[in-house]
Amino acid sequence: MSLAAVTGRFQPVHAQHLELFAHALRHHDELVVAVTNPDTGARRREATSAHRHTDAANPFTYYERLRLLTAALAGAGLADRALVVPFDLTRPDLWPQYVPRHAHHYVRAYSAWEKDKAAQLEAGGYAVTVLDGDPAGKLDATAIRAAFDDGSWAAMVPTATLPVLRTLLAAR
Repeated sequence: MSLAAVTGRFQPVHAQHLELFAHALRHHDELVVAVTNPDTGARRREATSAHRHTDAANPFTYYERLRLLTAALAGAGLADRALVVPFDLTRPDLWPQYVPRHAHHYVRAYSAWEKDKAAQLEAGGYAVTVLDGDPAGKLDATAIRAAFDDGSWAAMVPTATLPVLRTLLAAR
């Protein structure tokens, strides 16, 4: 069995995440979706990403993201080949407890941050494939979060996540 992995905050999950999951599954039997910043203690400042540690960039808990990812994976027909786990980037000594070393990581690089993350994963002993992303075509989770205020977010997320996301936003 070959195993792929994709890491991210998924704040919230969107179509380009699903595209990367599908890409990884075209090359492997199973996928681990590894959720970074799984808790507030796992956040840290990164020189190449000024916002990824902030409260505003992390509105959803791990549990809430698990619910969103489960819905998105099911809606895309990928749920039977994927597993969602927490993945604390600040603790590389624990990574193999969540994502086995034989997993092949896929990282879509839009900025220096993603390239840095890929280098961290490689330094941690993982095989990594970096896919170039076009910054002009990037679906930005920051824009999705900003759209929570005006209600235009629904067109920006996978349809299968709409009921979960509506529930989560109504509870805030």
